[in-house]
Amino acid sequence: MIEAAHYSASGARHKAAFELPAELFDGTVHEPVLHQAIKTFLNNQRQGTAQTKTRSFVSGGNQKPWKQKGTGRARQGSTRAPHWRGGGIVFGPIPRDYRSDLPRKMKQLARRSALNARAREGSLVVVENMTFEAPKTRQLTGLLEKLGFEGKKVLLLSNGLNRNLYLSGRNVPTAQVMTFTDASAYDVLWADAVVVEQGALTGEAVPDRGEVTHVDHAKAAKAERTRATKAAKKPAKAKPAAKAAKAVKKAPAKKPAAKKPAAKKKKEGK
Repeated sequence: MIEAAHYSASGARHKAAFELPAELFDGTVHEPVLHQAIKTFLNNQRQGTAQTKTRSFVSGGNQKPWKQKGTGRARQGSTRAPHWRGGGIVFGPIPRDYRSDLPRKMKQLARRSALNARAREGSLVVVENMTFEAPKTRQLTGLLEKLGFEGKKVLLLSNGLNRNLYLSGRNVPTAQVMTFTDASAYDVLWADAVVVEQGALTGEAVPDRGEVTHVDHAKAAKAERTRATKAAKKPAKAKPAAKAAKAVKKAPAKKPAAKKPAAKKKKEGK
């Protein structure tokens, strides 16, 4: 059974150590799988946009620099050949996808190996509760000082989403905050020390922290402004059909066309 140092929410150390769950902390550290997981993670961070120009993409060089024979110099066909200054690049990088993947069980084994490695070194501690009433960077740095991790790269793993803890650690360059379930093998090995909330290891339900931060106030204010803008842009109500009909002027009736008088018949015999 692997044990870890146990601290209260205020940073006071308990006399009794915390027994880590055996299903996750079994002492296994599989280095080949760890190496493959880290390599895969770093490959997936690459953009793959590096590109060089071959001789077909370099402008110029369409004309033979000098004639084939009679000059005493080596024959040349283009000034954009790879051995010329300003010529193309041979076998340079081209845009490609570096992404690779690992089987699910290998990812789980790598994550378990990373946690076991930190626990065996004594670099993993358990804190009872990491709930902050408001985002305070000073409160978080004070806790890390009491734990003895000042100046070290620290990974803080919370039991479920903890917005105030995340906002408190966002301004600390050596601290990274995430949920316990989201931590990968790379995240654990990146840190010199790992701080885990007790509820994440014991399987407790995610607490309702009741956090209200400036982020919530900003969202509420934005929603209110959007609502007011929509209300101002509403078109005026249309007049009823009856009133609109009365407003329409009646077109004057057309007078009937006058009949032309019949032509008189000419008298016969004239």
